Amino acid sequence: MTYSMRNRLMTRRTFAVAAAAAMATALVGCSSGASDAQGTSDEQSAQSTQEGQGAPAAAQSSLAPITFALDWTPNTNHTGLYVALEKSFYAEEGLDVLLVQPPDGDADALVGTKNAQVGMAFQDIMAGYLGSADPLPVTAIATVIQHNTSGIMSRQGEGIESAAGMAGKRYGTWDAPIERAIIENIVATDGGDPATIEFVPANSTDEVSGLRADQFDSVWVFAAWALQNAQVQGFPVDYFAIADINPVFDYYTPVIIANDAWLAEQPDQAKAFLRATAKGYEYAMAHPEEAVDILLKAAPEIDRDLALSSQEYLADQYVADAPAWGVIDPERWNAFYRWLNEEGLVETEIPDNTGFSNEYLPTA
Repeated sequence: MTYSMRNRLMTRRTFAVAAAAAMATALVGCSSGASDAQGTSDEQSAQSTQEGQGAPAAAQSSLAPITFALDWTPNTNHTGLYVALEKSFYAEEGLDVLLVQPPDGDADALVGTKNAQVGMAFQDIMAGYLGSADPLPVTAIATVIQHNTSGIMSRQGEGIESAAGMAGKRYGTWDAPIERAIIENIVATDGGDPATIEFVPANSTDEVSGLRADQFDSVWVFAAWALQNAQVQGFPVDYFAIADINPVFDYYTPVIIANDAWLAEQPDQAKAFLRATAKGYEYAMAHPEEAVDILLKAAPEIDRDLALSSQEYLADQYVADAPAWGVIDPERWNAFYRWLNEEGLVETEIPDNTGFSNEYLPTA
């Protein structure tokens, strides 16, 4: 299983199409098993998947239903959700939570069209619709991971230990304007010439395989998955974090978003959902091996060694230096959007404090 960066690089037009698709495919079917993570078809990924029993069947009718749209097939970014289901944390809050896999990972569209109350998203992708003339009505109500743990991975010993080393070499891209601007910025900041980067298509959804096959010299990855995958496979790589080159890129990825109308109508449900979700992630932090076993019930196709390596890495990242799980630092959130505004990477300027709220968290 891998998480393809290309699914995070949607344009506003893509979201419009995705919204229509989401309305047509929301909550299609119900399956107790996850789709294959590397070869998931649109039909398979449109199926909903609910793992773990939040409450006995007879009691579920008394619980408030909430649909959560995953951004991708089940992975360690989602472990806290599956733990909260398995441990009945949601049921204890009076909630019957259903996890669904929308087509092509279009969680933003599903939440924006109110076909799901909550879902998984990313601050950089949210910019595509928050900075538009017709923004999706969603708000980030918690961060899953406290810091941006993405970075650049390359074959070891080829001179790409830092961003400047990317100059004159092939970078595997999904050709999104924000992605390209970030890459050019970190290379220039590190003393390299971004004009000499060769941007080539990143056609592989498995970054390690792409590097092995010499499809590119470097690629943008999530340390919690692709970097762990390289280590589990014994494939030697060099890696550096993007935020280490320029702190403005320490944005939030991933986050939990909620539909704005639902937040206005059901604020107590939103708070109850986050109380249970926080307990799920906190439990996963304290019990990574058990948490992996719970996740594998939902996605048995995941390699257990990789999942455990990823979960142990994330155990230190879910909260990190924050006061509690889920808290979004307004300055860091705003800093990234200010940079996008200054670089002209959004259709309309995104004002400070747009698109997030900490008021539904247990710590609020």
